[in-house]
Amino acid sequence: MLDLHSHTTYSDGTLTPAALVRAAIAAGVQALAITDHDTLAGWDEAIAAAGDRLEVVPGVELSTVEQGRSLHILGFYPRRDWLEPPLSERIEGRRRRARQMAAKLAELGYPIELPAMGGNMAPGRPHLAAALVEAGHVATKREAFDRWLGDHGPVYVPYEKFSAAEGIQLLRDCGAVPVWAHPCLFKGSTVDALMPQLVAAGLMGVEVYHPHHSPSDVRRLEDYCRHYGLLMTGGSDYHGPPEPKPATKARPSAKKSADAPVELNHLHLPLELLNPLKQAAATLATNSDQP
Repeated sequence: MLDLHSHTTYSDGTLTPAALVRAAIAAGVQALAITDHDTLAGWDEAIAAAGDRLEVVPGVELSTVEQGRSLHILGFYPRRDWLEPPLSERIEGRRRRARQMAAKLAELGYPIELPAMGGNMAPGRPHLAAALVEAGHVATKREAFDRWLGDHGPVYVPYEKFSAAEGIQLLRDCGAVPVWAHPCLFKGSTVDALMPQLVAAGLMGVEVYHPHHSPSDVRRLEDYCRHYGLLMTGGSDYHGPPEPKPATKARPSAKKSADAPVELNHLHLPLELLNPLKQAAATLATNSDQP
């Protein structure tokens, strides 16, 4: 089985690369993409842990801004030596953003201790949420987002400007196959309006299969891929085991199935989806010159 979207402790996942690989093998995954936000740092540990039991697909999830909202582009099989230098500035931007949000929290009377941000670790809002839990200001990371860190929260700071077209071009220049991550979750525009623009910018694929895409979403995205000749990918977007919920009095919930935790190999995707991706990466490698 195939899982082309996962995160480690180098970005906002809760498992180390080695622990993630072990969990993937236990879940029956045969090929796993490491797609941390704006960093490639988890690859080496994952590849070492996988040995010959699991194929690690090198990837990244690039954070861009489109129409004022966050839009993520997955990149598969990038040239590491080409992509890491420009990514270092993206990571620095994430650090500046984290410090700005921490300062706003302190002004509101909720000081936190930021996590260590050295090396190629890419900090994000989940790290601030964890720090708020650690400081005792909230019981759960979800509460931290609901009160302060959400897109319309009082301490929210947007990503520094970096358009989706710029992100797509950067990935292609570095030999990576650019794929629009979970497009039906994008809040800045409709898929209908934005897809032609991203295709014109050089988009090569779409993450059709995602735990938060409905069956009708999947059918619509499959139609787009056929129309534009785009690759189809999918994955669990796994960030680690679910956060323990504080003890509360049990009550019925009509949203029980929607709230079920996402697991590795969640969608049981066939390995056949990987071959076209590899072929596209090989074509880019043949045609690309070093930027």
